[in-house]
Amino acid sequence: MKIEYNNLYTHFIFTTLHRLPLISEEHRLEKYITGIVNHHDCKLYAINANPEHVHFLVSRDQNMNEKHLANLVADASCHFINENKLCLGNFQC
Repeated sequence: MKIEYNNLYTHFIFTTLHRLPLISEEHRLEKYITGIVNHHDCKLYAINANPEHVHFLVSRDQNMNEKHLANLVADASCHFINENKLCLGNFQC
């Protein structure tokens, strides 16, 4: 009997443009990213948002590659910040 077990852990770090301190706690960015990750059959183990960067550790579905997950999170987060006007001007991804 063949048993396959895959744990594909990835630690992502996203920074703001020029590392400007644009992320605040009231943005709810941690909860939003958690929802994005969980919605795409991945599991979030830890997340921490600082004013100029966000760290998160996920285990990915074996069919999800790192680049695709990173693009999903970055694009959706950027849209969330701009749609809710959580920073002055246009938040760039």
